[in-house]
Amino acid sequence: MTANQPELLIRAASAADWEALAALRDLPGVRAGTLRLPFAPPEQTRKWLENLTETDTVIVAELEGRIVGLAGLHRHKGRRQHAADLGMSVHDDYRRRGIGRALLEALINAADRWLGISRIELTVFTDNEAAIGLYRQAGFVTEGVLKSWALRDGALADVLVMARLRP
Repeated sequence: MTANQPELLIRAASAADWEALAALRDLPGVRAGTLRLPFAPPEQTRKWLENLTETDTVIVAELEGRIVGLAGLHRHKGRRQHAADLGMSVHDDYRRRGIGRALLEALINAADRWLGISRIELTVFTDNEAAIGLYRQAGFVTEGVLKSWALRDGALADVLVMARLRP
């Protein structure tokens, strides 16, 4: 955010955020980038937040008291505990303002400096050029393409499998 814009706050998600996060996750643009179905009950988000474990690091971006972004690292267990899955969403009305970058940088910093996570993995729909560009700038590389991976808006869509290995 610039000097003329309000400060973006990145903080841990809390159970009290469930209604705002349910609304965010139900936005058409957010939902199009995820596997979330339309008309998901808001209580689903509350239960998800309540069931997070110590292997989950979930953060939100808040602007003027409004949650405008959500991101998380979900660490694997056992012999894959060095790796985590990344999920990220930015409010439809707040894209291209650096919110995704701020969330991604915060999670990469936590992974590298505090969590001992050396591999971050994600899938992203192949037509989500903005997200793919952001991930590449952060050091993610494409490891493959999964064809017809998920039904989205009446058609099967492909995803890129991307990962970032700690340098």
